Amino acid sequence: MTVDMNRDIEVIQNKVQQESAFVSRLVDEVARVIVGQRYMVERLLMGLLADGHVLMEGVPGLAKTMTVRTLARAIQTSFHRIQFTPDLLPADLIGTLVYDPQSSEFKTKKGPIFANIILADEINRSPAKVQSALLEAMQERTVTIGETTYPLDVPFLVLATQNPIEQEGTYPLPEAQVDRFMLKLSVNYPDKDDELEIMRRMASGPEPEVQPVVQPAEILSARKAVQIIYMDPQVERYIVDLVFATRDPNSYGLADLADLISYGASPRASIYLAKVARANAFLRGRGYVTPEDVRSVGMDVLRHRVLLTYEAEAEEVTPEDVVTRILNSVEVP
Repeated sequence: MTVDMNRDIEVIQNKVQQESAFVSRLVDEVARVIVGQRYMVERLLMGLLADGHVLMEGVPGLAKTMTVRTLARAIQTSFHRIQFTPDLLPADLIGTLVYDPQSSEFKTKKGPIFANIILADEINRSPAKVQSALLEAMQERTVTIGETTYPLDVPFLVLATQNPIEQEGTYPLPEAQVDRFMLKLSVNYPDKDDELEIMRRMASGPEPEVQPVVQPAEILSARKAVQIIYMDPQVERYIVDLVFATRDPNSYGLADLADLISYGASPRASIYLAKVARANAFLRGRGYVTPEDVRSVGMDVLRHRVLLTYEAEAEEVTPEDVVTRILNSVEVP
């Protein structure tokens, strides 16, 4: 590594430490309401910093909705929660044209999608038309009502939840649409100590009021710092190797996975792995990415991008099993 490169990394390091000063304030404020769930809070912050949407899967009652609402309040952004139901229409989400008899004109009535943070609660309960309207807005960052296209607010982040139980009357998200989510989180039950603290805190009075401690401008500024975090070519090649191992496991000494994987991860996985690894380094106040940054977020970026064969399902192999094997087998630089 040259002297110039060391100097550049030092400049980036100083910039990152300066821009990430708000992170501890934000995490502490969220922790006043949310007990434990550090994994979920950190991943939501990574989505915010890497400008990517997050899909959360977990049984009811794990504070998914409360965490998102708390985070939105602490950042002083506009927040809308949309409860997805089988009778929801695309117009209920994006808005519609309403006729005004006084002026004899159609006026635009914007829907709840026009906010900084959107919580799409139980996204798999709505029909395909509504899901595609949301996913189009996520991808294009614009919404068309009538003949006019409106840009969505910045920052714009969709945090969707889905319930892994009660599959009756649901519309599972197609794989191509799930791929639009940067991260898919598996939210688990709290441990015994956390649950005791949750019970004491929530059963003894109203939940604490969250104070806004971060401005949206700080988030946008932090995103620019995330983008310049240094990534060594070896780490870049490691990311590509992980993604290629999902497509061609034979080349990585994982021949037994070849019959279990129907489709590997798309190039979007490589892009998102690099972005989220940088966001992970930023949260730890570092101006460079390590292989451990990549490994720590690999599961959340890849688990919904590896599609398994019927043989894998018959053997009760999960995408998490496959991704774990790949993360443990591909050589770390």
